Amino acid sequence: MRLRDAVTALRQSGDFTAIQEAIPYTRFMGITAELIDDDVVGRMRYSDHLVGNPAVPALHGGTLGALMESTAIFKLLWHGETTTVPKTINITVEYLRGARPEDVLARAEFTRHGRRVANVRVFAWQEDDPGRPVAVATAHFLLVQE
Repeated sequence: MRLRDAVTALRQSGDFTAIQEAIPYTRFMGITAELIDDDVVGRMRYSDHLVGNPAVPALHGGTLGALMESTAIFKLLWHGETTTVPKTINITVEYLRGARPEDVLARAEFTRHGRRVANVRVFAWQEDDPGRPVAVATAHFLLVQE
């Protein structure tokens, strides 16, 4: 399925499966998304290949960045008017504490959502405590018009 068709299917069903399958990187990283109380929540399932330093052990910081960027993109696709994936202008990640070798969840908030640019803040946490994030990201996206 083409990505454009997957985005259309998402907006009709609220199921992110088609988008996740259309993006090889999200499959490799184990990144999924779902709607919880009409909000997009990303999840990166733990896998050994996500550990940066086995001696610590902690998840690699790049994997957390990938989860947060993907969650922001999923939210933009869910709320957007285009079926084209937004282009990342920049992303800044603040690592607040080591992420244990277990699943990580993420939630994105729009700080500004215009016609051409969106600013998004993303929070990543473990267990069931979103109030204790392991990382926070600020990202800016170019919204591509079809």
